[in-house]
Amino acid sequence: MTADSYAGATGLVERSAAAYVSGIPDDPADDGFFGPASVTWRLGGDLARPVAGLRALMIQALHPLAMAGVDQHSDWRQDPVGRLAATSAYLATVSFGDRAAAERVAARVRRIHEHISGVDTVTGRPYEASDPALLLWVHAALVESNLAAGRLFGMPLSAEDSDRYAAEMVIAAELVGVPRDLVPSSVAALDAYISSVRPGLRCTPAARESMAYLLDPPGLDEDLAEIWADIRDGVLAALPDWARQMYGYDVPALTPARQTEIRQALGVLDAVFLGEPGVLEARQRITLRMRAAQRA
Repeated sequence: MTADSYAGATGLVERSAAAYVSGIPDDPADDGFFGPASVTWRLGGDLARPVAGLRALMIQALHPLAMAGVDQHSDWRQDPVGRLAATSAYLATVSFGDRAAAERVAARVRRIHEHISGVDTVTGRPYEASDPALLLWVHAALVESNLAAGRLFGMPLSAEDSDRYAAEMVIAAELVGVPRDLVPSSVAALDAYISSVRPGLRCTPAARESMAYLLDPPGLDEDLAEIWADIRDGVLAALPDWARQMYGYDVPALTPARQTEIRQALGVLDAVFLGEPGVLEARQRITLRMRAAQRA
């Protein structure tokens, strides 16, 4: 299989927007696991989200067992946009939904994982998608990527808020089945955990092919493809050196002017996203709840 074997990315913005809207409640029963005063809610509106999400996927894919599970058991190749949209819906629900909604979607993910197992053809090692070690890697890559992307292109957090975010996100790992005492709850613990896993990482053919697709997806219209080229550079610039080297990508020149261009591209993409049905209203519901929490 090569990147040419993947379906096109037609409908990427539309389907991602619909998925996001589906996760933002109109009338929540409670404030969920994080709430409007949380760092998680603040980062949920960060312009750097696309860079963070793609960076997280690139780091997650370097775990050969995590990548094997996706490659062998999902419809990722046949419907990559649908796979990304489903992830978007899940993250929106867990972040902004009430507790019952978050627990419901997490339980569904756990049930799916119970039936996914196999053997990685590269390392020869068996895997189970419900393995807390694999789930923890996926979680840590997302949390660390949100912080890294925000520092470069979006909302840089103070050291205190970065630690607070890592601590808040422990519950997200618990929801999918990771024991609480295994989950890093500070930036220092997060960095130490990632360093401890690095010796076992591999850039497998499946990882290389799937990430090449994400960085240059076919089927985008001309304007969106131009924006995506800027986002691609942002993702590669935001990757840690060790991950970029494993994939074999060069370091893109990130001058202050180029950084500004990438931020502007993210702003344009967000404006396109806001133009999709329901997105503006969903954002407004979140903003109103955050303002109410600040006044309280």
